[in-house]
Amino acid sequence: MKPPLFAILLALALLSSGAVAAEASPAEMISDFRLKHGEGRVATDAVLNRIALEQAKAMAARDKLDHDVLGSFGSRIAPAKAGRAAENIAYGYVSFEKTLDQWITSTEHRKNLLLPKASRVGIASAQSASSHRTYWAMEIAGDYEPPPVAPGKKTPPAANRKTSAQSCRVKLLGLCF
Repeated sequence: MKPPLFAILLALALLSSGAVAAEASPAEMISDFRLKHGEGRVATDAVLNRIALEQAKAMAARDKLDHDVLGSFGSRIAPAKAGRAAENIAYGYVSFEKTLDQWITSTEHRKNLLLPKASRVGIASAQSASSHRTYWAMEIAGDYEPPPVAPGKKTPPAANRKTSAQSCRVKLLGLCF
């Protein structure tokens, strides 16, 4: 039996309107926000996801919103080997979209979302067994970058010695021949 023409047309209309479209992932939602504000995309990172999940679970277990519930941020983020990193935490909203909106309207959380040159993100939530609050943690990070060399500056002397020593056939009284 063929489906009625109306059902086919309704399905096509829903698909074209985006009503059936898949919800964006948290990393995509953060990337969209960052792109609108001049920063690059972030990709989901397994290590950051694990760190975020441990943080969210610890806050939910203690029913306490606290960056230091598992120790200092520096010690918790170390496994990510990040050059720069930040953390946002929250509780209350069940959906990530509403939590993200809350962070966007908060000056400090917004600054973390727009961490310059961030490339990775981890997001997790956990629910408290006692209060049933949903706790969220987001870790955002960028990689180490070498310090920029100012235009016109010479390379460090140690680097010059190594280069000149390699091109010397004979070195006599500090002179290279």
